[in-house]
Amino acid sequence: DSPGGPVSASAYEIFRGFSFIAPGLLDDQPNFANGSNMVMQQQPASRSPFSNEIPGVKPIAFGDEYSLMQELGRGTFSICRMCEHRTTKKHYAVKIIDKSYHDCREEVEILLRYGNHPNIVTLYGVHEDASYVYLVMELLKGGELLDRILAINFMAEQEASAVLRTVISAVAYLHEHGVVHRDLKPSNLLYASWNHTPESLKLCDLGFAKQLRADNGLLMTPCYTANFVAPEVLKKQGYDLACDIWSLGVLLYIMLDGKTPFASTPNDSPDMILARIGSGKVDLETGKWPTISDEVKDLLRQMLHIVPSRRPTAAQILRHPWLSRTGPRLMYNTVGTQHAASERPMVVETQELKPTNVNTEAIKGAVHATFRAISSPQAANLGPVGMSDLARRRMDKMNQS
Repeated sequence: DSPGGPVSASAYEIFRGFSFIAPGLLDDQPNFANGSNMVMQQQPASRSPFSNEIPGVKPIAFGDEYSLMQELGRGTFSICRMCEHRTTKKHYAVKIIDKSYHDCREEVEILLRYGNHPNIVTLYGVHEDASYVYLVMELLKGGELLDRILAINFMAEQEASAVLRTVISAVAYLHEHGVVHRDLKPSNLLYASWNHTPESLKLCDLGFAKQLRADNGLLMTPCYTANFVAPEVLKKQGYDLACDIWSLGVLLYIMLDGKTPFASTPNDSPDMILARIGSGKVDLETGKWPTISDEVKDLLRQMLHIVPSRRPTAAQILRHPWLSRTGPRLMYNTVGTQHAASERPMVVETQELKPTNVNTEAIKGAVHATFRAISSPQAANLGPVGMSDLARRRMDKMNQS
C-alpha cells in the first residue's frame, strides 16, 4: 500500500567531485536553519534534471502524487515536512532541498544504495521540479534520541549499550561500503515508533555524508581499497571514518551522563568548546561516573581519543566486551509511553529512571553547541578534531614514547 518500494540504484551513475565539508557562514545564501552555524560547503549546484542521470527519479510531479502537511524540521538547505500520498492516504516524510544552493546527488545515491539497512532511513521516491528536489522517506514517529535521553535524564548502561549497538551496526555497514556520515548527532537519530526500543532507531539526514573515492573517482570498496589505493590516501580516508567514531563517543557520553562532555551551557562559544576538545580531557570520575562500569569508560576513552588513528573502527566497537556483556532481567522505563513492559526488550532498570527537575532545554542547547562548534569555521581551521597545537604536541610525545 506504499507508493512503491525503495528505489533501485542498480543503474545509477557514479558521481565525482564532491567536496569535504568546509564549514563557514555563507551570508549570501538562504539558510533554512534560521541561524544555524552548521553550513556545508556549497556543492556544485545544478539545475539540470536529475532524471537525466538517475533512473529512479519519478516523472510524476510531487504535488500530483502527494499533499504537503505540517513541518517536521529544518536544515541548512532543506526543510522536512510530513506529506500524504493522495491515493493510499499513507503518511511519509519529505525532505525538500533547494537545488540552486546544494547538489544533493551524493545524498540520493547513498540512500538509494544503502537505505536497505534496517537502521537507516528508507528512501521511497525522488521527485524534482525546476527549483527543488523532493526526497520521500519513511515517517519516523518516535522522536529524537536526545529527547528520549532527556525525558529519563540519562540511560542505564543496558539501554545505552543496546542503543550504541544499533547505531554502530548501521555506521559499520556504511563504513564497510566506503561511506562516512560526518554528522552523527542525537538529532539525526530518530525512533521509528513511540515504544522507543533501541532496535527501532534509524540513522537519518545523510546530507553531509560522502562516499570515499580514490583519486580516479572510483568508489573505495573493500576490494578496490586493498588492491589499488596508496597508503597516504588510506590515511586520509581513515581520518574521515574516525570522525564518525568520535561523534558516537560524544553520543555515548551524553546517553550515560545526560550532558555533553565539552559544553556546559548553550552559550559556550565554539572557541571554548574546541579548546576543551583539544585538551584531550574527558571527565569520567565525578558525578554519575563512579557508578558506571570500567568497561564502558575504557570504550569511551578509545572513541574520544585525541589522535584519530588511535580510535577503534566501528567493527572493533561491535566486538568490545561492553557491548557483548549481558545483564540482569531489566525492563524499559515507561516515561512517555503506554505500552506494557512485557512487549518490549528488557534493557533499562526502571529504578534508575525517575525524572528529576533538570533544565532539559539548557542541556539540549549545550549538546547542540557542541556539534555546532565542531562544524564551525574555527574547527575547520583546526583541522581534524583534536588536532590543535596542543594536541599536536601531545601526539608527538605519544609517538616518541
